Parts: sequence; structure tokens; C-alpha cells
Amino acid sequence: MSRSAHPAGPRHADVLPEGHYSAPPADLNALDPKVWAHTVSRTDDGVVSVGGMEVTRLAQEFGTPAYFIDEADFRERARAWRTAFGHDADVFYAGKAFLSRAVVRWLHEEGLNLDVCSGGELATALSAGMPADRIAFHGNNKSEEEITAAIEAGVGRIVLDSFQEIVRVAHIAQSLGKRQRVQIRVTVGVEAHTHEFIATAHEDQKFGIALADGQAAEAVRRALALDGLELVGIHSHIGSQIFDMAGFEVAARRVVSLLAAVRDEHGVELPEIDLGGGLGIAYTSDDDPREPYEIAKALGEIVTRECEAAKLRTPRISVEPGRAIVGPTAFTLYEVGTIKPLDGLRTYVSVDGGMSDNIRTALYDAEYSVALVSRTSDAEPMLVRVVGKHCESGDIVVKDAFLPSDLAPGDLIAVPATGAYCRSMASNYNHALRPPVVAVHDGEARVIVRRETEEDLLRLDVG
Repeated sequence: MSRSAHPAGPRHADVLPEGHYSAPPADLNALDPKVWAHTVSRTDDGVVSVGGMEVTRLAQEFGTPAYFIDEADFRERARAWRTAFGHDADVFYAGKAFLSRAVVRWLHEEGLNLDVCSGGELATALSAGMPADRIAFHGNNKSEEEITAAIEAGVGRIVLDSFQEIVRVAHIAQSLGKRQRVQIRVTVGVEAHTHEFIATAHEDQKFGIALADGQAAEAVRRALALDGLELVGIHSHIGSQIFDMAGFEVAARRVVSLLAAVRDEHGVELPEIDLGGGLGIAYTSDDDPREPYEIAKALGEIVTRECEAAKLRTPRISVEPGRAIVGPTAFTLYEVGTIKPLDGLRTYVSVDGGMSDNIRTALYDAEYSVALVSRTSDAEPMLVRVVGKHCESGDIVVKDAFLPSDLAPGDLIAVPATGAYCRSMASNYNHALRPPVVAVHDGEARVIVRRETEEDLLRLDVG
């Protein structure tokens, strides 16, 4: 059933129907390993720790709200993707999920490539030492300055997103005396089972060049005719937070059909196929994500089968996990402030952050888990809505969850699986200061992105 949003945003006092939420968990103190980073656990005194450090100590040292990322978990997940796909495929980390110079170094050391989609992301990658030939540059409206910077740096591929961009990239490359490796992003008419705003392969959206009506085939013709371009493959991305591989199967079949058509018309077998990213993670215990080795096996079999049927050499596959690597590795730590019970509805628990550090609930109706982490409790569960401190009724962090009924101001609660898109999409709404990102590893913690200060805000305000 579709819902129409009110222009002013979501209603803040909806009466919820009976049974709209799951029953409370048997143990409010338990931490589901599907949802939390691998080193997260409770110590003997009931305090949650990550990387060998208790959250109470982390809050004292770094303040709240703050994002804490489990470096060992990040590296382990990156390594699992690299191992699953092996040396005959490429894994590009999608930098839009979360990017910092520390993350770039971790990726480089673990053997992953990097996908960027802005000049700022490119600058971050290069400043941290990522080899340019292991960088892919995305975007539906790259500026001439961004394209020039990418070509001058020597990026391994630019993903072309429109007919205008084909000409623009070719012209800039030729003016620089270079021949740029490119892929063409096609929309294959597959709408992933996901939120409308993050489903990207149907035709009625801003990304890519449609297979329908022969547009993608025409894009290939134009790219092959231009001296400044070396067309190496086709790119497809069908959406985000996907658990079902059926969409990838349909997409792969259609992309391989395009490769066969290119061979038949031009006598060229393009050597690469990029199936994008979008694989889902567990935000709640109800989510059931695929493991990297399952994804690699499924995609490899799909592409090989389709290429054999089309009598094509199997191209080199690449994928672009972002959320699937960084998402589960981090949690956001908050301090509880105001607690407001509403009889017959729920209890509102206000924290010292909100939509400025996690816009996804307001933007996508995203669901999250939450736990009391500064202590354990044997109190009865209470239905809560975790909200922020912003002047917005839609300032919701966790829509509906259960926390102990003895929750009190000053307690620490944490929202897991916030490594992807939370810091990346963070804002200064209400002039809030964006939280720091702190990496924790083997009993040590270090800031990799510092907390903003009022001086930072005022420095940009030139008056």
C-alpha cells in the first residue's frame, strides 16, 4: 500500500495499530551478532565494549554523540569480500557509504579498489595514497573540473552516465593527450525490492542510459567512435539494501545480451562487467543478509551461464559493496536525556543527537535496533521511540524498539549498524556539530574524523 507524505513531514503522534511491532526480545541485554560489530560484547560488569574498550570509557574520552568503528571488523569484512571474489574479479568499495583517509588506507592494505563519486571523495582517496588506477569515478553530473582532475590523476575508469558525458569525457581526455578507460552505466529495467528512493535500475530515474529503445546500444556506438575513450565494459546497479539475488540474475542476463549485441555489431567483446553493489545488511534481527562467498558464487554462476549461452568469453566481474562492508562495523553512542511516557502509545526517549547524525530514518523510513549499553537491567521492557533534539517532529532515530523500563537520563544507549551513510549524510541542522568517528582496535581508540567545533561553524560564516 502506498503512503502519501504530508508536505510538512511525518505526523508525530500517530496512534499505532495493535501488533504493528514485534514482541519484545526475551533478553533486553542480549546483543545480536548479526546486527553488532564482531568485537562488541558485554563485560562482566554489564557494560558493552568494542575492540576491548568499554563504552563508558569511550564516552568519557570522546563525548557523545559519536560514531565508533570496529577497525578489526572493517578489515575482516573487506578481506572476506576480497577473498570471496578472488583474483579474477575486482571489489570496489563504494566510498559514498563512508570515506575517510584512514578508511582509504585500510582498503589499500586489504587489497580493495575504491569507487568515488565526487571531486571531494577523489581528493580524499588520492591524499591517503590510494593508487589512481584502482579508483573508479561515478556520478550522473560530473563537472568539467572533476573529470579533468580524474583524468589527470589517472583513474582506472570513469563510469559514463549520459550521452553528454560521453562527449565531455572524450573531449577533455583528448585535450590532455590521454585515452581514458570508461564503462557505460546502463539501466536495465529491474526494480529491486527496496525503497523507491534507493531503487536505481528502472528507467524513470536520473542514473544511467536505458537499455530500452536502443539507447545503451547507441551510447556504445558513440563511445567506440571517439579517440579519447577506451570502452572497457558495461556497468549496472539495481538498487540498495537488497537481499534477493533474483534482480541481479535478470540484470546480468540483460547486460550480457548487450555485450552480445556489441560483439555482433562491432566485432568487439568488452572485457568487463560491473554489477554494482546494494547488498543488504542486518539493521534488525529480522534481516537476513547474504555472506560475501554466497554473493560471489551466485554472481559468478549467473554471468558464466549467460555468457556461455551467448557464446561470449566471460568478462571480468566487478562489484561495489559499501554498506555491506562498513555498515555493520560501527554504532552510534548517545546519552539519554528527556524521557517522556505517553499512556497507551509509547515512551519517547530523547538523545543528544538525532537526524543531524542519522537522517536515514526520516529520509527512508529506515529501521534500526537500539540497546542500553552502559549497564544491564532486569526491568520490564517498554516500547520506546528514540528521538533527537532537533526542532522537527520527524527527528526520529529508532521508530519503535524495546528498552528497559528503568531507563534514566544519563544512561548510554547505542544504535548499531550506523557505519554506512550516517556520517556521510550528517548535517549541521540547527547548527549541530557533526560527531567524531573513532576507530577502536585492540584496546586502543583514535579519532579518524574529529568532532566539529563552534569555531568550525563560525569559520565558514564570513558575516
